[in-house]
Amino acid sequence: MINLSTFRSVVPLARVFLALITVVVLVATAKAEHEGKVQILLLGDSTTEGSIPRLIKPEGPHLETVLEQLLAAEEALPPCHVINSSLSGEYIRRLLDSGRYDRDAAKLPGVDYIFIRYGLNDRARVDEFTTEFPKHFHELIDRLRKDHPSALLIPTTVIPFANEEDSVQINGLVRQVAEKEKLDVFDIYPRYATELKKGHNMLNYRRYSLAKVPTKYHALVQPFVRGSSVVVMANELDPILGDLPGWYGDRHPNLAGYNVIADETARYLVKLLREKNLSK
Repeated sequence: MINLSTFRSVVPLARVFLALITVVVLVATAKAEHEGKVQILLLGDSTTEGSIPRLIKPEGPHLETVLEQLLAAEEALPPCHVINSSLSGEYIRRLLDSGRYDRDAAKLPGVDYIFIRYGLNDRARVDEFTTEFPKHFHELIDRLRKDHPSALLIPTTVIPFANEEDSVQINGLVRQVAEKEKLDVFDIYPRYATELKKGHNMLNYRRYSLAKVPTKYHALVQPFVRGSSVVVMANELDPILGDLPGWYGDRHPNLAGYNVIADETARYLVKLLREKNLSK
């Protein structure tokens, strides 16, 4: 028979032991989930997340999956796992101050490459953008280096989303930060701009206020209505509604746009992975 005092001492110890086992199992599972795979983390805003394409075509494939598939199609490369931890409307200060970085990015196990693409929302939301944005970028890099000391950090330029003058300013600041941090920049801007020359609106979806669509077309657009907006992934309504003022105003990537990003990112990574294999 166990007396009451012995029972009281045993039960807390048992609970502690079980808690320790649980923690060990969870950590082991987190590491084993992608064991043997190259871990690639994407941090960015809506131009990385792709919330509207996910809404319209939830089955995808979306940016992270396409990137995995393109890397898997290359010979003699290790298997790769891509984590898209991006969020629409996000900028660096919000990422850090909201706690999302600590919750979603800081504790990810075994990360090898981290792509960082911010600047568009930062420019709209941050006072004294030209001085504060670089400070925030350096702060994020410091956090990433502490939390993921083995990862290669890859500052990334923005895509042609804003006007060219704003894009040049943002990308110039990204390059300045990268130079001070002794990091190479992944410049996605030229490839995306080149693809746009094939058709200025081929890489963006159409998102347009339903209230601005003439009433006679409401039945036509009904299958594309999401909330108070008409959302069309590509050009199927352009012949009818393309002359409406602002029809092409939303420059967020559609699935084709994200495929451009995935393809150029894969090309960049293939080179890095092959160089790493050669250095072994």
